[in-house]
Amino acid sequence: MAYQFARIELYSRKGKEGRGTDFIFDEVARCPDASLHVSHPLTPTVVHGESIDRLRTIHDENAASARTTVNGKAKAIRKDQNTLATIVISHPLTVEECKSDPALQADVTSWERHSVAWLKSRYGDELISVVLHMDESHPHLHAYLIPTDDQMRATKFHPGHTAKNAVKAAGSAAGEDEKTLAKRADRAYVEAMREWLDDFHLKVATPCGLTRLGPGKRRLTRAEWQREKAQAQALKTTLEQARTVREKGQEYIARVKMEAATATAAAQRIMADAKQATKIAQEAQRRALSVEDAVQVTLLRAKRYTGWAGWVRGIWDNLRKSQLASKISSDLGYEMAHWRTLANQAEYRRIEADRRYNDAQNKLREARSETLRIKIERDRVQSMLRDERRATLPERYPTPKLIPNNCSFPGTPEFVRKRPR
Repeated sequence: MAYQFARIELYSRKGKEGRGTDFIFDEVARCPDASLHVSHPLTPTVVHGESIDRLRTIHDENAASARTTVNGKAKAIRKDQNTLATIVISHPLTVEECKSDPALQADVTSWERHSVAWLKSRYGDELISVVLHMDESHPHLHAYLIPTDDQMRATKFHPGHTAKNAVKAAGSAAGEDEKTLAKRADRAYVEAMREWLDDFHLKVATPCGLTRLGPGKRRLTRAEWQREKAQAQALKTTLEQARTVREKGQEYIARVKMEAATATAAAQRIMADAKQATKIAQEAQRRALSVEDAVQVTLLRAKRYTGWAGWVRGIWDNLRKSQLASKISSDLGYEMAHWRTLANQAEYRRIEADRRYNDAQNKLREARSETLRIKIERDRVQSMLRDERRATLPERYPTPKLIPNNCSFPGTPEFVRKRPR
């Protein structure tokens, strides 16, 4: 692996030196007149968004309907206004290396996935299409951005131009001439582009094992450059392991949460059934008490037919005492047995409802305890991931090697080695 490469450019319909938006669309589509620099053009692959023909149509229609206000009147935008932004992202592996080794091909696929995710996170719906080319020396992506505002100004996509224009629009500070203002605007341009590349390095290059800068710009020796590439590869491996641990932890947490939710739902259903059974038992008990009261009333009425008074009443009603007593005893005995059975069944249901209610309470307590344990385990996994990432992140700027004051080298004169204190 080597170092990252990402570049952003702006284009207008008129273009400069013949490189307008039509030429850019022809080039990405590998039209013959625009692909002279490619010895064997291949069909490009759209890895995100719209097709190349649809991309051209969206741009041309939006540019034709875009309007700007001049002296209070709406006019069509100028043809030399930048209406399209492109981002080129290249991988350091060659196409031959990628095709000959499946492991390297998997690295390029991972780089492509991280690059598209980074573009989507920064530009959202204004990212119209991302195209992969595999017919040049290195695999590379072309991303196309079309502004959605009415004036269709693509300059907003370029962080350097945006920062530089903001400094110029603010004007000179106190005691600052035009030359100093221009230098300050240029510094703002460089700093904005550096931040843009730093963000790309953090979210794409680092997970893919690429360094931020190459060895030539920093004048590194071959050994130092090899060590830095090995460190970038080790960081990539560590991040992949951390991601695997995080994904497994998330899967475990999700699974346990689902199990806890299922247990909680089951406990709630049991509680609802227990409450319903308790209600039914209470209603049956109430009915049994009502029947018992009715039986007591019937017995009191039956006493009217006992003793001498009852015999007299029986004679008065043309009933014999023996027949009346037999009938009352038979009817009341069956009625009492029936309602005693209902009362016993109601009591059994009440006892069973209490038991199921207690079981539901126990399961609910177990579900809550399991949920608490899951939260503790999740916090522990997240803490492990933070510790691993903190331990493996390299220093952003290497610390220079300093030579102590009391060191001496062969050939150093004596009056230099012995310095006065």
